[in-house]
Amino acid sequence: MPGKRTWPLGHINLPVCFGTPSNYRKEVLTFEVVRFKRTYHAILGWPCYAKFMVVPNYTYLKLKMSGPNSVITVESTYKHAYDYDVECIKYAEALVEAETLIINLDRLGNKAPDSKRRTGTFEPMVAIKLVPVDPICPDDQALRISATLDII
Repeated sequence: MPGKRTWPLGHINLPVCFGTPSNYRKEVLTFEVVRFKRTYHAILGWPCYAKFMVVPNYTYLKLKMSGPNSVITVESTYKHAYDYDVECIKYAEALVEAETLIINLDRLGNKAPDSKRRTGTFEPMVAIKLVPVDPICPDDQALRISATLDII
């Protein structure tokens, strides 16, 4: 994948079959297992083409290979290819947004808290002044209001 680095976690051998019940080819392919979040579950590349002796035609979205009874053709439609391409783009954009969110959350988590602030208490960011609730008994209770507000 362009721009991404990873190391294989291992290999897995899986049987892959193309064709119909009356005309099919089955081979065991070795896949590399990597930790990528992508829309593809398996990518068939040159090792698959060589083992099955596939002739790909990207213009017509077809793969052709010899079968025991006749030629096996694997095909798709342009609409299916386009729809899948749009789905892949949306998935890739969602992955980029998720990675960006994780990076931003990590940055926020690594910021050192302000040593002057006590956790679990409300501390206003602006200057405050105390205003008595009962002007006759100023020692009783007081409200804390912004220092920029006037007392009426």
